[in-house]
Amino acid sequence: MEVPFSPAGAAEPPVDRRSRAQGGARITLVLALSALGLWVLHPFLPALAWAVILAIALWPLYAKAERRWPPGGHNILLPSLFTLAVALVFLAPLVVLGVQAAREAHDAMAWAKSAEQNGIPVPEFVSHLPYGAARISAWWSETLSHPSAGSEILHKLDNATTIGLTKSLGAQVVRRVVLFGFTLLTLFFLFRDGRGLIAQSLTASARLFGPRGERVARQMVASVHGTVDGLVLVGLGEGVLLGIVYYFAGVPHPVLLGALTAVAAMIPFGAPLVFGIASLILLAGGAVIPAAVVVAAGFVVTFVADHFVRPVLIGGTTRLPFLWVLLGILGGVETFGLLGLFLGPAVMAALVLLWRDFTDGDAAQAASRGPRGP
Repeated sequence: MEVPFSPAGAAEPPVDRRSRAQGGARITLVLALSALGLWVLHPFLPALAWAVILAIALWPLYAKAERRWPPGGHNILLPSLFTLAVALVFLAPLVVLGVQAAREAHDAMAWAKSAEQNGIPVPEFVSHLPYGAARISAWWSETLSHPSAGSEILHKLDNATTIGLTKSLGAQVVRRVVLFGFTLLTLFFLFRDGRGLIAQSLTASARLFGPRGERVARQMVASVHGTVDGLVLVGLGEGVLLGIVYYFAGVPHPVLLGALTAVAAMIPFGAPLVFGIASLILLAGGAVIPAAVVVAAGFVVTFVADHFVRPVLIGGTTRLPFLWVLLGILGGVETFGLLGLFLGPAVMAALVLLWRDFTDGDAAQAASRGPRGP
């Protein structure tokens, strides 16, 4: 059988040129449509990202419930129940905070009226200061304790500024509510169609990146699970422990401050801000020793959580060093806000895995070649 002779420099067959042109056009079309889709969806990308993170974090629990109660033909009840549970977890604390804020607003208005009529009295803790109590009391009495001082301070908050702040706050609240609604809607469909989406994602990663793509995806998922355990669960634990300390130390509203501590503890170095405020409240009431106890207990709890518990939970699931865990969290928060708490460690975990694959591959190749001769 003769093989057709194709001399070097001969013209490329028209079919090959056409297929290459079609391939280039297809890639260009895919990139253009992807960019257009991201541009259309960019206002809702945070809501979609939150829904994906929540779905990943809750998927093991949802899979157990699905095995326990197999879904019916429409598969609506179980995803609806899980989505409703997520909504209640986020909305219930906000309702409690709103009710508490409404109660405190009455006291704040009464304090403002008293300050405008009588001035701002010297706080009780000033008399308990070891140094400078007399000088601070005299300055406070001359500057803030007479009615004109309180009236002057309150009149600096003019109506225009107050109205502007109210409008800005209202717009932000409406925007957050809309994004939260889209997060819940997306989460419902992720629960309902999760298994199909997982299979499609694994197929796409295998076709695009080979076996290594699936490993990177699984590493990022494990990082999200570890971050949820290390940040959310540990933060809730810190809030419970310090809430008990607040209660026995006599801090006003210990449940509210404990909830705020739990939320702040999810961000590295955020809990000291809350228990520092709690200690200042006690100090303002003259309770110096309970304030010191709150500060000491707060530093002990956060030190143990940040240096022993969190590195094991986050780094243990992904073999990620604590330095990269910390940099991923802080850099993620700086770049993406609260969403970066979970995206930052996931990105770091993927990068560390790729680095290890790259360096381990070179080491394996060097080992297979054996020692070099002189």
